[in-house]
Amino acid sequence: MKFFLRVQFLIPLVSVFALFSTLFPVSESNNNQFCDATNICGDFGCNVPSSVSSKILIKGGTVVNSHHKEVADVYIEDGKIVAVQPNIKVSDDIKVIDATGKFVMPGGIDPHTHLAMEFMGSETIDDFFSGQAAALAGGTTMHIDFVIPVNGSLSAGYEAYVEKAKRSCMDYGFHMAVTKWNETVSEEMEIMVNEKGINSFKFFLAYKGSFMVNDELLIEGLKKCKSLGALAMVHAENGDAVFEGQKRMIELGITGPEGHALSRPPVLEGEATARAIRLASFVNTPLYVVHVMSIDAMEEIAKARKSGQRVVGEPVVSGLLLNDSVLWDPDFHFAARYVMSPPIRAAGHGTALQAALATGLLQLVGTDHCTFNSTQKALGIGDFRKIPNGVNGMEERMHLVWDTMVASGQVSVTDYVRITSSECARIFNIYPRKGAILVGSDADIIILNPNSSFKISSKSHHYRTDTNVYEGWRGKGKVETTIAGGRVVWENDELKVIPGAGKYIEMPPFSYLFDGIDKADAKYLSSLRAPIKRSTT
Repeated sequence: MKFFLRVQFLIPLVSVFALFSTLFPVSESNNNQFCDATNICGDFGCNVPSSVSSKILIKGGTVVNSHHKEVADVYIEDGKIVAVQPNIKVSDDIKVIDATGKFVMPGGIDPHTHLAMEFMGSETIDDFFSGQAAALAGGTTMHIDFVIPVNGSLSAGYEAYVEKAKRSCMDYGFHMAVTKWNETVSEEMEIMVNEKGINSFKFFLAYKGSFMVNDELLIEGLKKCKSLGALAMVHAENGDAVFEGQKRMIELGITGPEGHALSRPPVLEGEATARAIRLASFVNTPLYVVHVMSIDAMEEIAKARKSGQRVVGEPVVSGLLLNDSVLWDPDFHFAARYVMSPPIRAAGHGTALQAALATGLLQLVGTDHCTFNSTQKALGIGDFRKIPNGVNGMEERMHLVWDTMVASGQVSVTDYVRITSSECARIFNIYPRKGAILVGSDADIIILNPNSSFKISSKSHHYRTDTNVYEGWRGKGKVETTIAGGRVVWENDELKVIPGAGKYIEMPPFSYLFDGIDKADAKYLSSLRAPIKRSTT
């Protein structure tokens, strides 16, 4: 049976957007970036009108979810998916997009970003507008950013990030970092979960003297997360050992970017991953390990999952694709752009992580997008410890994962949806609102042409930074159309985004990872055979 829609003629609406006085600076080396983030910005220019159509029909494409694919039409109305079935008919005034021969998939969800983050004496160059706009051009329609507390205060950190996110042009959520422990922090965690829509907390086992927490704090945090139904996340490197490694490199006269990798080898990532996993097991709460960069860490996650423990492993694009040879480049500025933590590893680690992702040992792909420009990276000339850590990835992730994992035959198109979108939505308890093309889901959709090609360049990307760690990469499979919140925001290589159009997505606690935790606790208590009643005489 065909699906017929009768649609009344829509009178085009004219929206007037106020111009702000603060402009994004454009570096001479990157003339194709935004000229003004407060305007409606398009393909390397401004004032491109945004699509106002609230009704769209995507016709004839292969609709892909993580569990199923089929040739079907998708009808969108008022930001929601209304119908998914063959041969939908609409009136002539409805916008129709022909997706014949292309894949129609849920927009990507990036679980790991740092926009407008104050870090290592600087602030990331991409804010919530420029980073999100770039992401939309690459097929990502939602991300989850990390709120950093202000002087340890979660509430102050949250309010600061609410302000930073006011110009968001796509949907976003928040994780919350925990950098100290007291009763106030414990109470603030409850507020974040019960009132602010945050269901995950990150604990840094690295960055001694700033973000790093000790085992006592981690255990308290794990216990609190469990009681709230919130997911505990860890940056897993042994911060004390890294500090020692940094001193060792400086004493040896190794002050360049290569010293960064040498000071924090894979064994320190593996140790911290194993320690966090064992402490989470001790508390019996799920654990999420961010930016898994080494075989050492991956093997600890695989071992825990094999034993039945609920551990999620998140590789990032840089760790999957790059190797650390770039850190030995004689040009400091070139090498410094690749400095991140944990560091990019030697050749072999990336291919092993790809295999782990393909076989399900690792579950989803993030970016750890945390961009600094060349001037900011130069703060570390003469001392690698002062190089701001971070690389780009929000715009490239969907293309690079397709090219590396799907076009190569390592994963299927349904698996692609799982690792770039739906699994993230499930883990953070927003599925199927996000991460699916189903009736009632948000209309966050990409149309990918597997026969089109892409090329990555700092001259054409949509970030504010002047470098790109994937410079010159060419591949197959291009996102030709991005629809976010029911609006076409990327089409014909033209970006059409509006500051303030993005929505904050609250994420409820107790995702599927917590199913059965109470039964496991009860089983544990019944196995103790204690306390033993003993005579006192």
